[in-house]
Parts: sequence; C-alpha cells; structure tokens
Amino acid sequence: MTTKNKDINYVFFGTPDFSVILLDEMEKLGFTPSLVVTAPDKPQGRKMIITPPPVKIWAEARKIPVLQPEKLDANTTENIKEFSPELFVVAAYGKMIPRAILDIPKFGSLNWHPSLLPKQRGPSPMVSSLLSENKTGITIMVIDEEMDHGPIIEQKELVSWENDLNDLPRLSELQEWSAKEGGRMLAEILPKHVRGETTAISQEHEKATYSKKLKKEDGLLDLNDPAEKNLRKIRAFDVWPRAYFFYNSHEKNIRTIVTDAEITEEKLAIKKVLPEGGKEISYEEFLRRFS
Repeated sequence: MTTKNKDINYVFFGTPDFSVILLDEMEKLGFTPSLVVTAPDKPQGRKMIITPPPVKIWAEARKIPVLQPEKLDANTTENIKEFSPELFVVAAYGKMIPRAILDIPKFGSLNWHPSLLPKQRGPSPMVSSLLSENKTGITIMVIDEEMDHGPIIEQKELVSWENDLNDLPRLSELQEWSAKEGGRMLAEILPKHVRGETTAISQEHEKATYSKKLKKEDGLLDLNDPAEKNLRKIRAFDVWPRAYFFYNSHEKNIRTIVTDAEITEEKLAIKKVLPEGGKEISYEEFLRRFS
C-alpha cells in the first residue's frame, strides 16, 4: 500500500502562532488538514477587541472549515465525524480531548509536544525547559486520555546549552525552531503511521516532570538572585509575561522589562531594557536617565 500526502484526511487541533508555523511546514510538504479545530475568538488588547486565534486565520485564508467549540461535547463529536477523518494531529490546542472524540479516527491521534517527554509534561513545556533543563527538543507521541502520557513514536533533541548558558535560546526562537522541525517530523511520520510502519514506545513515567500554567508575577526578577536563575527567566519569559524588575527613581517604582542580557564573569550583565511607558534603551542609558 502506498500513501500519498494528499490521501491522508486529517483534522488539526491547535491555536497559537507557533501552531501556524507548524502548519506552514506541513503544507509545504503536501499535508493540509481537511478541518481545523481551534479555540473560540477572544477579546484581546487594551480595547478588548474580539480576535480570532491565529490557526483560524490560517485556515480561513485557505478556505479550510473551522470548528471553535467552547466544549468538546457530543455536538462537537458529531460535527467532526462528518469529515470522516483518518487521523488527528494535535499541536498546542489548549484543551484535553475526551475519549469519545479521540476514538473517531481509525489511525488514532498524534501529538506534537515541544519537550523531551517524559520531561515537562503540561501547559508550558518550552518555558519550563528553559527555566530548569540543559537541553530540549520535540516529541511526537500517540495521545491517550492522560496529559502528555501516551507512547512515543519519535523524539529529537533540538538545542543544548549544557556547555554555556549564554547559548540558551529565547522562547520566541525556541517556539519557531520547535514548530518548524515538528512540522517536518509530522510530515515524515504521517504516511508511515497510516501504513502501519511506526512503533510507539511507552514513556518512562517514573521520570516524568511537570510544567505549570504561567502567571504574570512569574516574570518578576530579583537582581540579587544568581545570574543563572535570572538569565533563564529573561530568555524563558521573552514572549509573556516578560522578565522585569522595579527600579526606584525619585520615589517612584518604574516597572522595567529586561530585553537583553548575558552572563559575564559569572555575573548577570543587563544590556537592554524597556522602561514602563518608554522605548527600549541600553541599560547604561537607563541608569543615567533614572538614577
């Protein structure tokens, strides 16, 4: 049996910008979903304008049908069944998919997870890897009913900073690298999986670690903390919530985001900052201006 790219009828579950990067890579290699399931439109920005998720915008530009269920209920199940999917691909969808839906496609559901499972299961694997690991990568796995628990089809180490913490990437860089490589891996795996040529190996569950849901306060820096801890936060919180400290200037606390830093002679060297209400400037200029 031969399987051409266009012969695989799959549904894609995903939501954020880096899911679009993954979709772009798959599309380049001939894999376009027949249906996209993504999060509902939500208010964003200071004016709370109702905004569609990036994956919806991507799909509508290609006239691909989109579902945006508030709940993955019986109605959603029936709507997905109408497309007779052979396979699901899940990449940063944001919700646990119930068994009634996972059972729809005859070839199961594959998940792109941006960590080396069983390390960093949960909602923020890339951020948590940057905060606590010395390397990270990508896992393609079969989804089961538990969070990031299913057997692994393939893993790839993507980047390591074991020898020099200054090699630690920013989250925005890691998101792009992970999504692009994940799209390429999925494009290679999908036809093999449909032909029954993949092998899924159980995770070493006793080695599992778990990431947490991020809060805005997680980005607060204590400049007296070790340089490694602060550099990790600056790079890991590059997208949100940003790493920041409060600088007392003339009896006013100025919230200041650190946009660039490195470790020099075992000390944190801040290079650029973004003061509240201002523009990005060098740290030297910031100290001159606000001291």
